[in-house]
Amino acid sequence: MRAVVTGSGGFIGRSLVAQLGGATALRLGAPDWREAIGGADFRGAVVFHLAARVHQRGSDEADWLRDNVEKTDALARAAARGGATRFVFASTIKVHGEETGARAFTASDAPNPSDAYARSKRLAEEKLSEAARDTGLSVVIVRPPLVFGAGAKANLRGALRLARTSWPLPFAGIRNRRSWIHVEDLCALLIACARHPAAPGRTFIACHPRPFSTPELIGGLRERLGRPRNLFSVPARWLEGAGFLLGQGERVRRLTRSLEGDSAETREALAWEPRNTFAMALDDLVRDGASP
Repeated sequence: MRAVVTGSGGFIGRSLVAQLGGATALRLGAPDWREAIGGADFRGAVVFHLAARVHQRGSDEADWLRDNVEKTDALARAAARGGATRFVFASTIKVHGEETGARAFTASDAPNPSDAYARSKRLAEEKLSEAARDTGLSVVIVRPPLVFGAGAKANLRGALRLARTSWPLPFAGIRNRRSWIHVEDLCALLIACARHPAAPGRTFIACHPRPFSTPELIGGLRERLGRPRNLFSVPARWLEGAGFLLGQGERVRRLTRSLEGDSAETREALAWEPRNTFAMALDDLVRDGASP
């Protein structure tokens, strides 16, 4: 497979390029990103579009629209003109919303993005659908949840820092369900989307079939760090109320509420199965956190 990868230097991109055995990197972060797209050779290539604005603070709506919507649209149309064979787009499960109730999200559920990142990803998906209709480009959309693996940052690094403390933590009674995927399994899925004849024109939820809970995450990390679990129970609504008063409501809700995806359709359609267990993912997180 000849591959062109945006975001090749990022957490997911590095793993994808390693699994591909090499790829052409296309960098879209500089002011001359349009020239970079215009000069790329897409002939016979699969385009993996991973680059995105994700966690940057201080970003306004124009930043999100430029980086996650405008660049995606321009890249897809240039890829179609240049003879690309397929376009695989890394979106997010958050296009469906921030939390689930009685059942997990499926790819056919109505979008309900609630923050600038998720809204921009949903708009990018819509632009890709338009580009596919206009040009005939073969597009596949993948919606992953939280991604584990060496090099993971943001929320997972925060969980590891919390687990390293000696404080008793009030999570023992939390019964939430959070979906996840290991970066190696996500990249294997992206490659399956590039190769499988059943993939074009479809959207896939990318997650391990077994979700985790906050006590499993923090307690499992503490066990691997050689610490006692040291968890006690406080009602979730009390934790959320305290989080709201402290200006940390969103962060606390990620620890108390569920965000679950259903990947059954993905696994059946693409003959794909995650190989990394949650225990292996925790091992990787602790091992990576201990490295210089």
